[in-house]
Amino acid sequence: MKKSRPYNREVAIDAALNLFSEKGYHATSLKDLEAALNMKPGSIYAAFTNKETLYRETLKRYFEQSQKALKAEFETAKSPMDGLANYLRQLGACRPNDPHGRACMLIKTILDTSATDERISADASTYLSEILKDIIAAFDRAKALGEIPHDADTTRLGQRFQSNVTALRIELHRGINEAAQAALAEDMIAELAQLRIPQDISANITAD
Repeated sequence: MKKSRPYNREVAIDAALNLFSEKGYHATSLKDLEAALNMKPGSIYAAFTNKETLYRETLKRYFEQSQKALKAEFETAKSPMDGLANYLRQLGACRPNDPHGRACMLIKTILDTSATDERISADASTYLSEILKDIIAAFDRAKALGEIPHDADTTRLGQRFQSNVTALRIELHRGINEAAQAALAEDMIAELAQLRIPQDISANITAD
């Protein structure tokens, strides 16, 4: 008889994340979880209480990973606008079998649970709002640095950017071909470029 591997909470959450992000909350059965986590039902319930609690933990893990990836682009880019563009370009380079190339788990969760599981849906909505704050903050920094006009509506720009990311992820999830997905990402990057003040004008604004 095959023995279950020793329980490791972090490994179990990562395994559940991969499963849930692919199948969704309602379509994932206990049997699916047993196989993915290599744990018996009693062990799963002992570790996570129930399926909802496990899902909420995986959703938090997904949010933390997504937020970290976005912030990493800001930290390594030359400017906030470059960071936003680099993030889109990185998504445009993903392939469907890449976890980052799947449709956004937060959006999928809201669609899957808004009418049935209020707490899960609320978690997803909160995490989306937190990521939006990070995006808006990037546009705020871009405005302060003179990269974009001083009267730019950074909240609206942040919402537009987040919507573009969602749309790009959906196309990736659908299996759009590599050239088309890269071109779509570049179209979105071009929209960002149109917002930017030419460098010589920006320097004069900053000096003033």
